[in-house]
Amino acid sequence: MVEHSRLNTSRSAKIRAQLNYPVIDTDVHTNDFTPAFEDYIANYGGSHLVDELRKAENSRLNSRIEGKDWYQQTPEERQYYRTLRAPWWARVTRNTLDLATYTLPELLYERQAEQGSDYSVLFPNNALAAGGAKPEHRQALQKAINHYHADIYRKYSDRLTPVAGITMTTPEEAIADLEFAVNTLGLKVINIPGGVRRPIKAIADKYPPDQFPEIAKYASYTDFFGLDSEYDYDPFWAKVVELGVPVTTHYGSQGWTGRSSISNYMNNHIGHFADGSQAFAKALFFGGVTRRFPKLRVAMLEGGADWGAHVYIHLVDRFSKRNLKALQNYNPALTNSNELYQLFERFGGEVTQGYSLSPEELTRTVLGASFNRYSRDPVGSELEDFAAAGIETVEDIRDRWVNPFFFGSESDDRTIAAAFNDKANPLGVKINAIYSSDVGHWDVPDITLPLAESWELVEEGVISEADFKAYVFENPYRLYTEANPDFFKGTAIESKLSNIEAKSNTENLVTA
Repeated sequence: MVEHSRLNTSRSAKIRAQLNYPVIDTDVHTNDFTPAFEDYIANYGGSHLVDELRKAENSRLNSRIEGKDWYQQTPEERQYYRTLRAPWWARVTRNTLDLATYTLPELLYERQAEQGSDYSVLFPNNALAAGGAKPEHRQALQKAINHYHADIYRKYSDRLTPVAGITMTTPEEAIADLEFAVNTLGLKVINIPGGVRRPIKAIADKYPPDQFPEIAKYASYTDFFGLDSEYDYDPFWAKVVELGVPVTTHYGSQGWTGRSSISNYMNNHIGHFADGSQAFAKALFFGGVTRRFPKLRVAMLEGGADWGAHVYIHLVDRFSKRNLKALQNYNPALTNSNELYQLFERFGGEVTQGYSLSPEELTRTVLGASFNRYSRDPVGSELEDFAAAGIETVEDIRDRWVNPFFFGSESDDRTIAAAFNDKANPLGVKINAIYSSDVGHWDVPDITLPLAESWELVEEGVISEADFKAYVFENPYRLYTEANPDFFKGTAIESKLSNIEAKSNTENLVTA
């Protein structure tokens, strides 16, 4: 049982005791105990899968050039190769109790009361490790990883649930992973990469990746599974909705232009989850995924919630200026050549002295700087960036951006105020910010702090008490139950809500 001395000193536990609703933590990171994990993988699918796991982990954690990672290279080598500064010391280690807590399911389960949490969604550190394995071993390794996590957390399922990692290289592979995880293992949440790197075919055809690996490393693009994808991922999204599974991602952008410092990790890190998730979410929106699958629910974690608000605002602003009707304001064919000619004659002065142009020639000249650089004007569907998303009104933007997307905001992130600013957000909406403690990573040196830090935002007037309730309970609850109404069946959340309802009914009878 939880030691009362620790429970009594936990600020978050004290905050939780004051609340008349449960707290749902959407983002807790756990460690796999390597010896047991690797033995399980070997017994499950053979020692070759362990080799693949180790290779995948090394490729994920280190950017090696000539056998050296950043920390083994000299400053001169880093400049020469432009080696990305990789993260270091990403886990809490000085707090030994917490280090053990992240690694031992039973201890994590017992310490939930200290966290002030009633239910947590877990992201084991190897959940997506299979993505770096060889194609012929990738699915077998992903199956083994998901099976291991399902097994070790099954007995704690009333308060803890691990995510299932899903490889997204092809829709068929993703569907196979999904069906096994949900139908066979009984897992309820999936974690996907927000994008997959693919070769640029024009370059790959000329420089085959197996012959020119260094060129292939850089001659690639990111497929975000929605807009401009080489594959049709609709069958995967359809299966997600059919099985009632909420989708989560921690998609980052370290290494992208502007985040490729060879010396400073913080330069690469700040905002990178928001940028990566924004690219993924916009691809789903502009690719029409959220239009075709209105019941799809997607949580993008660790990037904060303010970017969800500012993209929503910009979508509305741009739609008002760039919808199909408004675009006619910029149609060069609608310029009145005679009126333009008369204005130039009246006000041209020394600017046009010595030039004799007809009204048509003058119009082409004036418009030339803006339009003549194109070989032709866009035609038909090329004119409408909002067509695939099916946007005809601002309400459509709300329904296809605000409703399906949930934004993980960490406990001390004051930018969450933008998400709840219904005066600034079009149609007076609030963005779906969800409590995402990020326990297990370096930004949480003590697992008993996050909920209390979030409550400080209320005390300081950053958010209201109603916003806090939406943040730690209502929005996370909607994320999971809008995807699957039975998500919390048989869990601590179901029992606590039943107790709250029963208590409320009793109080109403006494009052009456």
